[in-house]
Amino acid sequence: MAKRQFKAESKRLLELMINSIYTNKEIFLRELLSNASDAIDKIYYVALTDENIRFNQEDYYIKITVDKDNRILKIADTGIGMTKDELSDNLGIIAKSGSLDFKKDNQAKDGYDIIGQFGVGFYSAFMVSDKVTVVSKALGSEEAYRWESEGAEGYSIEPCEKEGVGTEISLQIKQDTEDDHYEDFLNIHRLRSLVKKYSDFIRYPIKMDIPSRKLKEGSEDDFEEIIVEETVNSMVPIWRKNKSELKPEDYENFYAEKHYGFDKPLKYIHVAADGAVNYRSILFIPEKTPYDFYTKEYEKGLALYANGILIMEKCPDLLPDYFSFVKGMVDSEDLSLNISREMLQHSRQLKLIAKNIKNKVKSELLSLLKDDRDKYERFYASFGRQLKFGIYSEYGLNRDELQELLMFYSSSERKMTTLDEYVSRMKEDQKYIYYASGESNEKIDRLPQIELVADKGYEILYFTEEVDEFAIRVLMNFKEKEFKSVSDSDLGLEADEGKKEEESKAEQAKDMLMAMKEILGEKVADVRLSKRLKSHPVCLSSEGAVSIEMEKVLRSMPVENGIAYRRTVRGRPVGIQQRHLQIDELKW
Repeated sequence: MAKRQFKAESKRLLELMINSIYTNKEIFLRELLSNASDAIDKIYYVALTDENIRFNQEDYYIKITVDKDNRILKIADTGIGMTKDELSDNLGIIAKSGSLDFKKDNQAKDGYDIIGQFGVGFYSAFMVSDKVTVVSKALGSEEAYRWESEGAEGYSIEPCEKEGVGTEISLQIKQDTEDDHYEDFLNIHRLRSLVKKYSDFIRYPIKMDIPSRKLKEGSEDDFEEIIVEETVNSMVPIWRKNKSELKPEDYENFYAEKHYGFDKPLKYIHVAADGAVNYRSILFIPEKTPYDFYTKEYEKGLALYANGILIMEKCPDLLPDYFSFVKGMVDSEDLSLNISREMLQHSRQLKLIAKNIKNKVKSELLSLLKDDRDKYERFYASFGRQLKFGIYSEYGLNRDELQELLMFYSSSERKMTTLDEYVSRMKEDQKYIYYASGESNEKIDRLPQIELVADKGYEILYFTEEVDEFAIRVLMNFKEKEFKSVSDSDLGLEADEGKKEEESKAEQAKDMLMAMKEILGEKVADVRLSKRLKSHPVCLSSEGAVSIEMEKVLRSMPVENGIAYRRTVRGRPVGIQQRHLQIDELKW
């Protein structure tokens, strides 16, 4: 039969699509399986209005077969099939979508929806095939037709024989090249893994003939090779089941099957949202930090499905950076996808889903903090640093979102505490939320700077992570209470009484203080007498925005930033000989 030509624009689009639109060749299987599922859905729609058609779901399935010797991969369905004109219209004009036309004529009913809308997914088959053959018999037709094409040069349509209604697509798989191993798509186990990855939740059985072994009859150790037909997809996704049907182990198994982590999830969140945008989601808060979590190699994001078909393994736009530890998936039929379905268009629906997920995660974390403190503290030990980075980044834009989730070690409680709990315990005369920074709680306990604050009976928060002070500087205050470092030059504690006496002692020690300043040179900004010390002869205090601990962090960075805090040496007014002795013992 004479070959028909694609229209010029269709020919160019086919060339672009094969080489540009799809970036991942394995996507072809997802597209063909989605089309097969659509074909079965169409029979279901017709059966809703035609009493002569009986829809028995057990009669409808998709079958994948492999002829490795002849390099043929077949995908067959028992769907609605196509007439000669439909083959010409749907496959002869690229981006002419039969599914989209059908969807316009038949509104979605009874929870079913047509997946394919763009009419280009079929042509992804040419990425891996030298020739594509489609044999189809339409519902209600006595004749079958074969559509065949080797690519952009054109196609042919001719009558053929086919027993039942449905469509069978045969792909002549390309020969391997140095860069591409097309033979992988003739490997049963590879194909099964692709079905599980992209099409596991198509609602109809996807069957494959899987090689297996069984004991020969009458033998105890002699096996024979057999072929077993298996349904390789799960069909009903866990997120479409009612929560009442599911047990904790069901969520844990899903977490493990999808390789979200090697640990068990600390908490799972099952969302079924109907409203401005409809979506289903299962979110997990891991117990342990992934080994690469704080590296640039870590990829955040949730798996994104459209009607049960995987579109993106990790969609970063669904999570803010500060919640990047969240694992899980989202499935929606309302998303605006681009022509290849590999990339999302930045749509209002996507932004709304992302906002709802952010609010839901925060709400669940607050509930965990309130109702299961032990679990929350385990979560915080793994991911609290990320929350603090979230406050510090974007110039404090997210401070209101995250400040209630923060925890720090308390000097008085001797355990982790929230800012809200700290403020609730503040003394009436206390102006500030006091904090001290150091390498560990034990080292902070020994800091001379904490003595005066502790002597007043004020609680001190211990900052032991490099991001702590930076985050608090951005936070500035909590419930109108300003944060104050115990190393600050002005703690707001020194009473006006005794100032004249202190000034008199400073005047008497003026020469000594100047001598110390001269010896220390540029290492300090000033040397002063202090009333804040009790058992230590000397300490350092800071002035300005950059504290002692912050400078240590900045100096540890690979880029020279030239930032330094202004050191002030504070000494206890004791005997002259002791002062000199203390200075001699200091290590700067």
